[in-house]
Amino acid sequence: MAKDKIVYFCKECGFESSKWMGQCPGCHAWNTFSEEKVTTSGKKNVTNRNIPKPTSLENVSATDEVRIKTDIKELDRVLGGGIVKGSLVLIGGDPGIGKSTLLLQMCKNLSEKGTKVLYISGEESPAQIKLRAERLAAFGNNMMLLCDGSMENIESNISKGHYEVIIIDSIQTMTVEDVSSSAGTVTQVREVTSRLMQLAKGLDIAVFIVGHVTKEGTVAGPRTLEHMVDSVIYFEGDANSGVRLLRGVKNRFGSTNEVGVFMMTGRGLEEVDNPSQLMLNGRPEGVSGSVVISTLEGTRPILLELQALVCETNFNMPRRTAVGVDYNRVNMLMAVLEKRAGINLAGFDAYVNIAGGMRINDPAADLGIIFAIVSGFRNRPIDDRTVIIGEVGLSGEIRGVTNVLQRVKEAAKMGFSTCIIPKSNYDKEMENLNINVIGVSMLSEALSHI
Repeated sequence: MAKDKIVYFCKECGFESSKWMGQCPGCHAWNTFSEEKVTTSGKKNVTNRNIPKPTSLENVSATDEVRIKTDIKELDRVLGGGIVKGSLVLIGGDPGIGKSTLLLQMCKNLSEKGTKVLYISGEESPAQIKLRAERLAAFGNNMMLLCDGSMENIESNISKGHYEVIIIDSIQTMTVEDVSSSAGTVTQVREVTSRLMQLAKGLDIAVFIVGHVTKEGTVAGPRTLEHMVDSVIYFEGDANSGVRLLRGVKNRFGSTNEVGVFMMTGRGLEEVDNPSQLMLNGRPEGVSGSVVISTLEGTRPILLELQALVCETNFNMPRRTAVGVDYNRVNMLMAVLEKRAGINLAGFDAYVNIAGGMRINDPAADLGIIFAIVSGFRNRPIDDRTVIIGEVGLSGEIRGVTNVLQRVKEAAKMGFSTCIIPKSNYDKEMENLNINVIGVSMLSEALSHI
């Protein structure tokens, strides 16, 4: 006999508990447990069931995965070269960031190539999707539309249609009749994703799942699904900026941490082939506190403008503000400046900002932050054609970073004349580039170039 029991789930990570707790032991978030009723079936007879037997790894034949090109280079880059048949891909992001727009553009390109696509929406009517699609471009006959939230109806349509790509927009609106909880709960999301995974693997169909994340965290977001899907892609961006980043954080069929760059326009999302040029547009020349750094997003080097403003404080405790970089990292680097370089910043406010709205967590930006702060403190501009790369240790040493050659090549391609890097990263191949590479080992040696 089926029995009902009360279970508590964490909305953030999906941790399951038999009682309510204030803090989740899994993700350490507060007040995220919600009460749900779960139906458990009785003991099943497994004596007549076909039990699979283990197979030797040597006897398994490895076949190359078949990929479908989307004709969106930035999306193909993040996916690892295209869409893999039989894969389950999760695309997460804040509401209104552009997830549905990107998937509609992908569906347009696929339908024009003859790929049969089914777009399933549980939150919009066909007329609403038609109006949004007309703003992008005309769609072919291979683009099919279904507006339904019942998984039973969706499974019936998928099994009869012979589709190659399925879009689920969004996973929080889909429901399974056997589960008594409401749509968007952890139980429903898990059950729906499990059924979609069986469809993708059984019918060799690529399935894209859209997961919404609210600011309050009240809806079971994509974190619950990350361990179930093959690829996890997050769509990031500032609401006040048109730049959108497509970041891959998990990919079973390609490299992780790849990044695709888009620009949101009235015609939809447009690819950005040269992110460095976009980020450096409008950069002032001959101004103190402004430097150019090179960060690495996945395997792609991107040049960014880092700004610092240092002024005397009017309070007993100086203010420290960091936008786009780690606040604690900036405080640590200012302490290194005071101890190792003898620059007294205790009576000055410091504001550090990454122009363009991007956020970075790359230790290679340490030396650039220090150069910007010292330039703003002394009111001495740094050469506009100089790129600064390097990690700074607590002893004032300049430590090596990864993929310096790629960063230097990007700086040379953008027309910069000088690049300051850690001496341990110096490579003879850099001598063949049209750029003057300077290796430094200590902070005092690096600051002598200001």
